[in-house]
Parts: sequence; structure tokens; C-alpha cells
Amino acid sequence: MYRARNTRAGLVAGTVGAIVGGIPSTGHALVTGRDPLEATFAAGTILLPNEERRGRLLMSAAVAHGAISLVWGLVLVRVLPRRHPVLAGTAAGLAIAALDLGIVGRRIERVHRLPLGPQLADHAAYGAAVGAVIARRDKLGWQ
Repeated sequence: MYRARNTRAGLVAGTVGAIVGGIPSTGHALVTGRDPLEATFAAGTILLPNEERRGRLLMSAAVAHGAISLVWGLVLVRVLPRRHPVLAGTAAGLAIAALDLGIVGRRIERVHRLPLGPQLADHAAYGAAVGAVIARRDKLGWQ
């Protein structure tokens, strides 16, 4: 039973993180006059590296980003400490950024071209959101 609750919490946390995690780069794109969907299209090239059609990239991004966010949510719900989970989640988000952007992103041109600051902020926001869900879970006792 504990594993099922932990899995549910990880999926909820990953979903919330996926939604919240794109806010910084979208806001940055809007303020600077860039295409607010460019990061989304870049994520779409993870599964469809040679695709240029926006609709297909959007669908590919939903699958890729959704899956990645859910997997990291499942990982983080198991490893983040119960004390200060939002702070720890933020740090974990930045560690994930090092992996996503530093290793994987270097190999995907469209991801590599994205401005780094907003992408780091997205990852930090993702981790903080996951940590906040975990904190809420602990407060409500639904572990």
C-alpha cells in the first residue's frame, strides 16, 4: 500500500511540476519578444529530431516532457527529505538541469540554442513545485 501511495504522490508531483516548470521560460519569452513555444518545440525534437511541423513537435513535446516530468516526480518523491522539501526540490531541479541541459541538451541543437537562464529557472521551478506537493502530501498525511 505504501508503494502505491508513493507512486501516486510522485505522479501528482511530477504533473504539477510539469505544469509549473514552464512558467519562467514562457514569461521570459513573452517579455523578450521570443516565441513562447520555442522551448516546447525544442522538447519535441527529443523524440522527433528532424521534425519542423509545429503541430507534430507540440504533440511530441507533450509526450516527451510529460514522461520525463513523471519519471523525475517518481524519483524525487522517494529521495527528497521530509525537512525543507521545497528547498531540496529546487536544488534537485537544478541538478536535473545539469543532466538535461548539460548532457542531453548539448546533443539536441534546438534545446542547446535555448537561453540558459530561463531553462535553469524552469528546472528550479519544477523541483520547487514537486517539493511543494511533497510538503503538502506530508501535511495532509496521504504519503
